[in-house]
This record gives sequence, structure tokens and C-alpha cells, in this order.
Amino acid sequence: MDATAPLLPPLLAPAAAPPTAVADVAAAQKAAQNFEAYFLQQSFESMFEGIGTDTLFGGGQAETIYRSLLFQEYGKIAARTGGIGIAAAVQREILRQQGAH
Repeated sequence: MDATAPLLPPLLAPAAAPPTAVADVAAAQKAAQNFEAYFLQQSFESMFEGIGTDTLFGGGQAETIYRSLLFQEYGKIAARTGGIGIAAAVQREILRQQGAH
């Protein structure tokens, strides 16, 4: 037996330790912004839930679907343009959980 040869064949050797996780600030920011956009979408849907539709030109299943898409876009725009501060708090928490701050 060669003294420099590994004790285990390469297939049975333990896997190398995974690299340590490095906080990805951009990914955390995007995830936090997406969370705030979803939260705002749900808020908008709740706010407009009691408002009826115009019976002359509106209503029906199509308006229900498109209204939901409209609120989704409202949420994205609001979160992208500063939102209400949820994204910043969520991003700080994500980074704290990753050990970055």
C-alpha cells in the first residue's frame, strides 16, 4: 500500500464541505420587494372588495380576473417606488438570518 494514496477510494471519500453562504444583498432585496408587493396586492384587494362594478360596462368573470391583475401591478409599482417600508425590514431580517449583519 502506497503511503501517499488516499485511505478511501474517490467514490467513497466524504464530500468536500459546502462553501459558506455569502449573503446576497441583491437577492435579499428582490425577495423583500416581492414580499411587499404581494402584501400590498392583498391590501388593495381587501380595500376594493366592497366596491361594486359598473353594470353598464363592467362586471362578470373577466373583470374579476383583470381586477386581480390590476391590483398585482399596483402592488409591484408601489413596492418598487418605495412602498410602505415592509421591504426594508424584511431585507434586514433576511440578511440577519444569513449572518451578514
